[in-house]
Amino acid sequence: MYVQWNVTTVLKSIAEATMRSITTVAVNDAIYYTLSDRIRYEDLVTVTKDDEGEIVAITSNAFQINRIARDTAYMSQQNLKSMSEDGIEVPLGAFTGVEAWAGFGPKVNIKIIPISNVECRFVSEFEAAGINQTKHSVYLEIVADISIILPSETSNFASLTEVLICESVLVGKVPSTYLQTDIFGGGYDLIPRN
Repeated sequence: MYVQWNVTTVLKSIAEATMRSITTVAVNDAIYYTLSDRIRYEDLVTVTKDDEGEIVAITSNAFQINRIARDTAYMSQQNLKSMSEDGIEVPLGAFTGVEAWAGFGPKVNIKIIPISNVECRFVSEFEAAGINQTKHSVYLEIVADISIILPSETSNFASLTEVLICESVLVGKVPSTYLQTDIFGGGYDLIPRN
């Protein structure tokens, strides 16, 4: 009972904090790798204007968007898997169940089984940038759902990372239908197969 209620609570906190840190590094490395080729606004979005220079259509490049989202999700998952293979280092003081002692003593390696699911989606945002000008920003949101299986229980948490991919200032009147919605239609959710 003592181990279940006290030691497990401290171990769970340490394991979750460690995995949050690993998840941040894994996702950021995946983003850096995936976006190492410079992505321009024109690579993802096409703006069509009429003869008077008014914007009549804004379309997205589905192939490029899916490629970036798929690669980022896959690399994030691979990074998480490889970075958590060694387990986590827990100070011996954590096994007392007293949080004040959790950081003291020699390190003990505990094997954990992290199960991850990474989803990516693109989100666009329109913002007024001056007279007859609109700033269009394109973001990539990466959500990592992590389950940590410890010897005594399972811990679950989610980590959200949002990265600005590109942006552009559109000159001309943007139709209100685009200003009130996401041109990516709620995003492209991609879950790589294990």
